[in-house]
Amino acid sequence: MSRITIVVPCYNEAERLPADVFREFVRADEARDVSFLFVNDGSRDNTAAILSSLAKTEPRMRAMHLAKNGGKAEAVRQGMLAALANSPDYLGYWDADLATGLDEIPRFARVLDGRSQTHVVFGTRIPLLGRDIRRSFKRHVCGRLFATAARRTLSLRIYDTQCGAKLFRNGPMIPQVFGERFLARWIFDVEILARWRCLQPKSLQQQVYELPLEAWRD
Repeated sequence: MSRITIVVPCYNEAERLPADVFREFVRADEARDVSFLFVNDGSRDNTAAILSSLAKTEPRMRAMHLAKNGGKAEAVRQGMLAALANSPDYLGYWDADLATGLDEIPRFARVLDGRSQTHVVFGTRIPLLGRDIRRSFKRHVCGRLFATAARRTLSLRIYDTQCGAKLFRNGPMIPQVFGERFLARWIFDVEILARWRCLQPKSLQQQVYELPLEAWRD
């Protein structure tokens, strides 16, 4: 499998971070080429100590500590830029609470492995038969509104912009898309697409791939 770095933004996650799940995953054969970069976004609880402990005990886990809270967008942005230092083949970000399971990472990577024209894989929360997608009504409605706005603004046929699981092919687009701070602290995924379209106006539709998730928990 290709070398992968996953950025995990963390803010006050001491009581929620499933550290044992991360440990078990990196020790599995299927994840031998996956590493994690945890970004502590100025947490006020014991998150920093937990992440530092993980980094000390697991060679493929690193911790990055931001001096003050900048919001998920800034934590992801700085993490993505820092992840470039290890020259992974693919890099992306995942929610710390694992609403999307870590077992989805190899599925995302296989899409990039098999589709040379694809540069970005977006996890998509579609409640298909045989899938276990559990979303609150309020969040589902908000997600549909964001997706509709993205479709109309960017002329992009996309179903789900806000899922917290995304994987990118490493390349010159990454520092360009993530080089400047995002305007929003949290709702930044649409801005990623907008920046990508500005840089690649004719090919965005072909470069983005939506992968329906097997399971999701709000």
